Amino acid sequence: MNKKIIYSFEVEISFDILFTLTKQSMSDKIKFEIEFVVHASPSLLYQYMATPSGMSEWFADNVNSRGEFYTFIWDGSEEKAKLLGKKSGERIKFKWVEDDDESYYFELRIQVDEITKDVSLIVTDFAEEDEVEEGKMFWENQISELKQVIGSV
Repeated sequence: MNKKIIYSFEVEISFDILFTLTKQSMSDKIKFEIEFVVHASPSLLYQYMATPSGMSEWFADNVNSRGEFYTFIWDGSEEKAKLLGKKSGERIKFKWVEDDDESYYFELRIQVDEITKDVSLIVTDFAEEDEVEEGKMFWENQISELKQVIGSV
């Protein structure tokens, strides 16, 4: 009789441990935003962030679109994203197709300071907690490339 109680207890503990590990592996991503001052007109900047040909100049080696789906190619590897929305001259928002969670996206948004007329590009993205710094470095490199392309260095 004692063996059955101990055995049942072990099964219950094993289940709890499995549940905890599963729960920990489904970690939430953290939202982050970075603002970059860009010395260019908002309309020029928008062309480079909202068209496949413009994005091919700085964001990826090549960018193709079919309707609301974009394919980004880096060193032969492809990532697909769905266009969630855009507002001409202001912003564009994508969701990676591989990402099952609908609440994660990346957005490029142009902001013009009303007083100084300074133009900023605000990037919003999501990353796992241990990958946030890597995500920020990725965007810093990409926006640096964008600035080179449009002559905003």
